[in-house]
Amino acid sequence: MNVKVSRNVPSLFCLLTLAIGFSMIAGCSGRGSQTPVGGYACYAQAVPTQGDGGLAWAPNVKTASVKAIGNCQRFAAQSGGTPATCKVTLTGCR
Repeated sequence: MNVKVSRNVPSLFCLLTLAIGFSMIAGCSGRGSQTPVGGYACYAQAVPTQGDGGLAWAPNVKTASVKAIGNCQRFAAQSGGTPATCKVTLTGCR
């Protein structure tokens, strides 16, 4: 008994492979960047003994720390806290 294999099977396989490939590309293209706000990768958080603290992003930890202290002092003053007691408590880079 002779079985005839259709010529459509290889082309169907190729189309299926292309469809899977394009769907994977489309699924990854919607992801947001892992880099935070403004493209800065480093962050620092500063908090006072009383009042609201501050968080800042910058290109390096030192700059982020300076910005976080400034934000902490501003937010602590606005919230009735103690701006003079702001200290950096958390730093890091992604």
